[in-house]
Amino acid sequence: MTADQLKELENTLWQAADKLRVDSGLKASEYATPILGLIFLRFASIRYNRIKPEIEAELKAQKGSRMQQSEAEIAIAKCGFYLPKEAQYEYLLALPEEEDIAKAIKHAMEEIEKYKPELLDSLPKDEYFKLYSPDDRTLPKSLLKIFANIPEDATGDVFGKVYEYFLSEFALAEGQGGGEFFTPTSVVKLMVEVIEPYKGTIFDPACGSAGMFVQSSYFVDRRREELHDTDTKDLMVYGAERTPETVKLARMNIAVNGLRGEIKPANSYYEDPYNSYQKFDYVMANPPFNVDDVNLDRVKNQTRFNEYGIPQNKTKSAAKKGKEKDVNTVPNANYLWINLFATSLKPTGRAALVMANSASDARNSEADIRKNLVKSGVIDGMLTLPKNMFYTVTLPATLWFFDKSNAGTEHKILFVDARNIFRQVTRALREFTEEHIQNIATIFRLFRGETERLSALLNKYKAQADDYATRAAAQLKVVEQLKKEKPENTTDSKAEERDGKRWEKQVEEAEKQYKALHDKQLYFEAQIQWLNERFPNGVYEDVTGLCKAATFAEIEEQDWSMNPGRYVGVVIEEDGLTEEEFLDEMSKRQNSLQELNSTSNQLHLNITENLKYIFND
Repeated sequence: MTADQLKELENTLWQAADKLRVDSGLKASEYATPILGLIFLRFASIRYNRIKPEIEAELKAQKGSRMQQSEAEIAIAKCGFYLPKEAQYEYLLALPEEEDIAKAIKHAMEEIEKYKPELLDSLPKDEYFKLYSPDDRTLPKSLLKIFANIPEDATGDVFGKVYEYFLSEFALAEGQGGGEFFTPTSVVKLMVEVIEPYKGTIFDPACGSAGMFVQSSYFVDRRREELHDTDTKDLMVYGAERTPETVKLARMNIAVNGLRGEIKPANSYYEDPYNSYQKFDYVMANPPFNVDDVNLDRVKNQTRFNEYGIPQNKTKSAAKKGKEKDVNTVPNANYLWINLFATSLKPTGRAALVMANSASDARNSEADIRKNLVKSGVIDGMLTLPKNMFYTVTLPATLWFFDKSNAGTEHKILFVDARNIFRQVTRALREFTEEHIQNIATIFRLFRGETERLSALLNKYKAQADDYATRAAAQLKVVEQLKKEKPENTTDSKAEERDGKRWEKQVEEAEKQYKALHDKQLYFEAQIQWLNERFPNGVYEDVTGLCKAATFAEIEEQDWSMNPGRYVGVVIEEDGLTEEEFLDEMSKRQNSLQELNSTSNQLHLNITENLKYIFND
């Protein structure tokens, strides 16, 4: 399945499912879990059907022998789970309308959990009864029909992407609540591309719906395919999530994506289910920001939180919130998380975390902790994100990157200001494109001395630009040929009008295709230009307004601030335009140029035809 086909499938499924939700009056929060459960069920059935002939053959071969196994035992050995008839999607789909479909789906989920213990109590069950209304019991069956449209040849990768797509759409639909379980995909992709988790163990102590793990697995797949990396190995993932419903989403997500690991219900402030201290190769998370009700006494003596210092100035009573009197709380838990990510790493581990911008300059005890972190050598880089990257709030955020292999050394720390790098999705939402992600990640790679990665990326962009240029040139010839084939005038005015409209539509569509291909060519050429202008020598160098590699002494001069804006400086544009405004202006000029070129091509054709007429005459 191509990327375009997958996108069309995702959109079709979402529009159909969401229309039913709107018609039913259900909230997105009531709808998300049962819907995602059906996607999981469809995935399980398709995967099981592929292995079923092997199961049946093995069952037949063992029949009557002393070592004869049950169908369930054979199935679990071959594909990791067993699906009895009543748990198969086709069986549920074939049930008559008058059946209690919600009850049947619940039973199917119970059967799956029976034979796959790691999913025990994780699949939605009673949630399907919420889809019934007093006067309409058809919704569960209608949803079964919608997801039956996922083709039988769909791979696990397709299901994983569909599942993540639905998670993002539900997050958008839920607004404030959506951000509790879903971090925007483009932000996670950037984090993954910078720390490059390609083998070992990865930990997320606030894992939400497990998006960090999923994108890590996609990175592993790309590394194997693109780099032919034989050292790449499967990841083991370990997540903690305090919200029970979100734990279910996460467990289904890692199952659909074929990931190995665990998701445990836990409040990471007070519970440490994996004994996380110095245990993991990678740590990634988007924890809750600015939490101020964490019990100080319960965390201050934990090594995972106090190695670099405990935030405890201006301690306040929690009594205002109905808590027990005289309970001291951490004034802001941001640095509890920052400490946890650093201490959870093995000596060679890397971490990436999302944190509120305010943590970069926080004062008092937080400043002392930040100083200790810098001097320890664990901080590798900092990146300021654009505003409006998250579904919940417009609060500015920063990405922190740790590399424990630098611990104990004095080295430069990379600061990147990416506030002007984004694509506007809606009025209130921005995201990184795939090329934005690769360009920014390349800055970190150059900083590490991996100059060959820039060359590889430039070659990739050039190949893509050349491909679109070739296709655009071929499509332009199609346009020119169509224009030559304009229908001649006839005595039949209706036929002439009909043929003329058909021809105009064909030309319009052909020109549209040409423009799309040409725009893609210009887009990849622009990526090449962006990188070459900033790194003309093919090695890392500081770029005003974008990136700065700062020494510990320079950071000390800034009172140990981790705010990239303090270091990268500001570009003074002679035209007074921001990068976004500049690109918009260039896009408008590009469109004008294309129109002029189109007019020129038409004039050329007209002149050629007139000359033919003259000389033939």
